[in-house]
Amino acid sequence: MNENLALIKYEKLTTKEKLILYFIVYSFLGWCLETIYAYFVFGHFVKRGFLFGPICPIYGFGAILLLISLENIEKGHNLKKFIIAMLVFTIFEYFASFILEIIFHQRWWDYSTEFMNLQGRVCLAFSIAWGVIGLIFINYIHPFVKKKLDSLSMQIPVKIKRVIIYLAFRSMFNRRCFFCC
Repeated sequence: MNENLALIKYEKLTTKEKLILYFIVYSFLGWCLETIYAYFVFGHFVKRGFLFGPICPIYGFGAILLLISLENIEKGHNLKKFIIAMLVFTIFEYFASFILEIIFHQRWWDYSTEFMNLQGRVCLAFSIAWGVIGLIFINYIHPFVKKKLDSLSMQIPVKIKRVIIYLAFRSMFNRRCFFCC
């Protein structure tokens, strides 16, 4: 009887809850990447993103799109993964640029001076870079993050995990975020 209670107490998150958790983690890691990049470009700290706290949700959305797009691709099919990642990220970047411009009345990036660009929203060089990054992400970064989250998750009861996910997700859109800023 006690073993059954222990199993229920530490049950796994649903697929939807895992995707939300990955969204949060990759939004944070994307913010770290953007912050480091901006530091090297500008020589000082620059607040990246438009939400409250250390998050860039475009990276969270991109990661989720990539996970969903590549979930049925077998290991070893790196050319196929590269092409899918390149296409998914390029299409996502194009529409994200368009939507952000409509919402905020400003351009968040502009590739107008880059070779083979489409309305300055996407360009060939970054499309290829997204393919490479997608391949690295799906083959190395996500398996590492998944393993660490699964390991940590085994130590926390499911109800507490759900509360943490809810609070973290909610804080992304709330001025009083409990992470910082």
